[in-house]
Amino acid sequence: MCLPNVSREAFFSPSPENAELSTALDQMLKELGGVFHRLAPHLAETLIREIERAPRIFGCATGRSGFILRGFLMRLMHLGMTVFVVGETITPRLTPGDLLIVMSGSGETPQPREVLRRANAVGVRTLAITAAPDSTIGREAQVVIHIPGTTKLTLAQEPASAQCPGSLFEQATFLFLEGVVLILYQHRLGQNQTAVLARHADVE
Repeated sequence: MCLPNVSREAFFSPSPENAELSTALDQMLKELGGVFHRLAPHLAETLIREIERAPRIFGCATGRSGFILRGFLMRLMHLGMTVFVVGETITPRLTPGDLLIVMSGSGETPQPREVLRRANAVGVRTLAITAAPDSTIGREAQVVIHIPGTTKLTLAQEPASAQCPGSLFEQATFLFLEGVVLILYQHRLGQNQTAVLARHADVE
């Protein structure tokens, strides 16, 4: 799976400032294409299957990963699913059969690691999105979605990246999750725009 090699000449004039931005975008797209080329083909279907069979979906991540996972959970809510973010005051108790999704590039982030262990202890289905399947979170989660990007640890086995530490994993995960949302929206739920908009917040 590779990203298309799209020319941005139609969007940017040949000024030096825009040339720098175009070069940066080319670098990012090249790196993302390398990550998506390495993705296992079954990952999207694996995540969709876990989501569809869960009565309730919980999410836990921190930092930039937390923003990305929250955005994904918001879209699942728009699609009609029951979702919660761990740590919010209105988040209910975990019960057997629920799905907990944790996201951590390194697989060692303390909060999602401990929440994952608690969820496993009470019989919750656990799924990790990580760049490190051999990490603590990768080993202890029941299902692992391996996104082979570069994390903040920049380990030797991770792909080389010119970007800030962690950015490549975060970007790749965001796009992967957006792809899952698109599959759910188009093929599983009939692309019902009216239903999605009816669930969209109107008190923002």
